[in-house]
Amino acid sequence: MKGMSERAYAAHSGLSRGGVQKARKNGRLVVYSDGSINAAASDARRAATTDPDQQNRAKGGTARQSTAAQRTPGANLAAPSIFGPGDSSSYLKARTALTVYQAQERQIAIQKKKGVLVDRARAETLVFRLARQERDAWVTWPARVAAIMAAKLSAETEKATGEAVTISTGVLQRVLETHVRDQLAALADLKVALDP
Repeated sequence: MKGMSERAYAAHSGLSRGGVQKARKNGRLVVYSDGSINAAASDARRAATTDPDQQNRAKGGTARQSTAAQRTPGANLAAPSIFGPGDSSSYLKARTALTVYQAQERQIAIQKKKGVLVDRARAETLVFRLARQERDAWVTWPARVAAIMAAKLSAETEKATGEAVTISTGVLQRVLETHVRDQLAALADLKVALDP
């Protein structure tokens, strides 16, 4: 046998035997042709493929020690760290940024489901459509009400003065259209800003 058995490598690395078997199955161990484990090459490959946070937990940083290392008398429970504090800081920063991004993404999804947030393009389309409908309603309004207004004004004037007065529907409609178009032109300068 050229290298170590699974039990010996488990004691050497501080992993449980199940952890060694899993690492072997996932291709994170270097194995000789006879099935034994090349310890030095396997340690290097595990160091390259395992995230630093997991390695710290396995070495006793924040997680409990592996059961094989606890049961093995004389096992090195506080093995020296392969990575210094500066080596894993960029990984930890990236992991923190990812976690924050995912939390923000979930919060936005929840707010969309609750109806607090709406799609910007859809909101702009709806505002534009509403403004167009309002404009169209005001443009056609003088033609719809000019005859009614002319009749009422004629009746009120006749009642007040006692003389028959006829107000032309066409003239009243043109006057109303002029004032409505002036008002719509003034409103066209207003811009909707959806930016905070």
